[in-house]
Amino acid sequence: MRRQTIGSYFQIILQLGKARISLPVALSSLTGYALQMGTVGLEGLYLGIGVFLISCSSGAINHLQEHKIDKKMPRTQNRPIPSGKISPLLASLVVLLYFVSGAAILIIHFPPAALIASTVTLISYNGFYTPLKKYTAFAVVPGSLVGALPPYIGWLATGGDLFSPIIFWVAVFFFIGQIPHFWLLLLMFGKEYKLVGYPSLTDIFSENQIKRLSYTWILSTIAAALIIAFKIMISKVVIIILLTYIFYVLISTSSQLLLKHNLQVRGTFFKLNFLYLFMMIAIIVDSILFR
Repeated sequence: MRRQTIGSYFQIILQLGKARISLPVALSSLTGYALQMGTVGLEGLYLGIGVFLISCSSGAINHLQEHKIDKKMPRTQNRPIPSGKISPLLASLVVLLYFVSGAAILIIHFPPAALIASTVTLISYNGFYTPLKKYTAFAVVPGSLVGALPPYIGWLATGGDLFSPIIFWVAVFFFIGQIPHFWLLLLMFGKEYKLVGYPSLTDIFSENQIKRLSYTWILSTIAAALIIAFKIMISKVVIIILLTYIFYVLISTSSQLLLKHNLQVRGTFFKLNFLYLFMMIAIIVDSILFR
């Protein structure tokens, strides 16, 4: 293992926790919190930090689960464990540190439901979705439930009703949106998955068919976004801004596929990701300022 400075170890720890993915997970949990409370405040900050740390624990577990596979793919060869920046043993300690610190924050500040929902999310990702990828090209469909759970963490942390239609539609939006997200990612990096023998949609469908399937799920994501805009949000200003972007995504993707017969994968991938971010911010702003 290479010698590392304190600063580089900190960077490695963040990479192990997939911090760039864990931050949106924490923000997603805040949407549920803000919807229920109408504020974020210090308690919301505690929630975000706790969820972020547990999500980082899940990310680090994933690095441990797949480090042998990561070594075979060009896109992942430079990850901390396959590149030799950290040993699996030290990575396991990082997993424990992340989880214990995140769990402690949630236990101290919130009812048990917050930690339970966070742990269920972790188990769903590491214990269900990650192993399932080895056996089916359609693992992303049940695996997308992982993306639907974080809003429930914030909602349940404040005593929200598990069966409320408000949080249900927010979760539906994130569930549906995960599917085209992963399929567009597959179109960009599918050849690398074949290097490790993972089943891939590219073995079942042509690239054009996957683009059309992704477009169908994008339309479903947009439909869920419209339901949230009209049934959950209050501020006309926020709704108009959100609708403007929603229709931009709809028109730009539709024109590419239906008129030019070629969906621009990378551009669509980033438009979709921004829609998730935009939706989270819109829900939080609407909940804080107009409820």
